[in-house]
Amino acid sequence: MVLLTEKTHIYVLSDSIGETAELLAKAASIQFDQYLIGEIHKYSFVSEKYQFDEIIDKASTHNSMIVYTLVKSESREYLASQSAKRNVVAIDALGPIIKVLAYLSKSEPKREVGLNRKLNDEYFEKVESVEFAVKYDDGKDPRGILKADIVLLGISRTSKTPLSMYLAYRNYKVANIPLVPEVAPPKELFQISSKKIIGLTNDPEKLNTIRIERLKDMGMKSNSTYANMDRILSELDYAHQLFTKLRCPIINVSAKAIEETASIITSIVSNDNDY
Repeated sequence: MVLLTEKTHIYVLSDSIGETAELLAKAASIQFDQYLIGEIHKYSFVSEKYQFDEIIDKASTHNSMIVYTLVKSESREYLASQSAKRNVVAIDALGPIIKVLAYLSKSEPKREVGLNRKLNDEYFEKVESVEFAVKYDDGKDPRGILKADIVLLGISRTSKTPLSMYLAYRNYKVANIPLVPEVAPPKELFQISSKKIIGLTNDPEKLNTIRIERLKDMGMKSNSTYANMDRILSELDYAHQLFTKLRCPIINVSAKAIEETASIITSIVSNDNDY
């Protein structure tokens, strides 16, 4: 016989990590005084009947309940029936939601274990890629060249940073290197496959317009060397010589949106096609 003073224990089990069921159990238990609620016992990657039986046996010795997230319907049905036989309260935290979604969407669920974990992994990979792009933006640290999935090269105003960030959101680790005739290119560029390197260029007239606007934004005179056409042509020539030396693909970004250029880049990197 269960005493009224006995703390209520919660058994959390899942065929994956069990984070969802655990969060629900914690969210519910926090609404009660601590002296009333006992431990939350979590069991991850539970899928066999004997495992369900062992957990039900343990739960039956306490004033307890089971909270579970199981993808497969046969697992849910087995746990529910066996818990009922042992007079253990079992709460299906996932099944009712799946059932309603299936009804509303007029489709069947995938019933694949670990999809939530896969989504979490993809999220953290994306965060890591964005942090990588920030760390190795604008040639801050040439060591990033050796670690990157994609290396973007180009003179100023060839969309290196926007492309790096856009590609990072698509889970690519991108480093970008600004090219200046007076500065030797990083030696690391010659230590990686040319298939990872993308040369970015732009039309000189467009570069002239963009750079003049950039100077205005910075409160500088528009006749600066930075926007001088001869200087722009010199930089473009230097960049193309380096691209030829590296034997890397070249993309003119002048008439392309970021999304279009990014799509071309990923196609080149993924398929190893020449552009």
